[in-house]
Amino acid sequence: MSENSNNPIDLGDETSQAFADVVNVEARVSGTGYSFTVTLSSPDTGCEQYADWWEVLDTDGSLIYRRILAHSHVNEQPFARSGGPANIAAEQEVWVRAHMNNSGYGGKAYFGSFNDGFEENDFPENFGEGLASQAPLPSGCAF
Repeated sequence: MSENSNNPIDLGDETSQAFADVVNVEARVSGTGYSFTVTLSSPDTGCEQYADWWEVLDTDGSLIYRRILAHSHVNEQPFARSGGPANIAAEQEVWVRAHMNNSGYGGKAYFGSFNDGFEENDFPENFGEGLASQAPLPSGCAF
């Protein structure tokens, strides 16, 4: 399936969620940049299907920071993980989105800045293409 596909996968149950959704973003000063705490909701079932990272992109679609998630969160939904620092300015607007290991990008994303806060926003189609193969990438799934 392509990294930007919007076709849901068959999860074998009643849920229709096929992608990881960002449901909250918080940023705080960290050194010369900002650290993020990102809350995700994802249809994790184990290593065969789990949210494997969240990332911060600039408005040009370039990767600023990626937080690798080393395991599934089957019994912890939604879940929050912190990462950073990202070397950005307080007024710089960025996108925060998540990735599923088997369905790629496609869930809800957030947009904003440290100064103005972050809100759910429609992620532009074909924006940030090719980032799914850019390092850093997960080296495996623990459970």
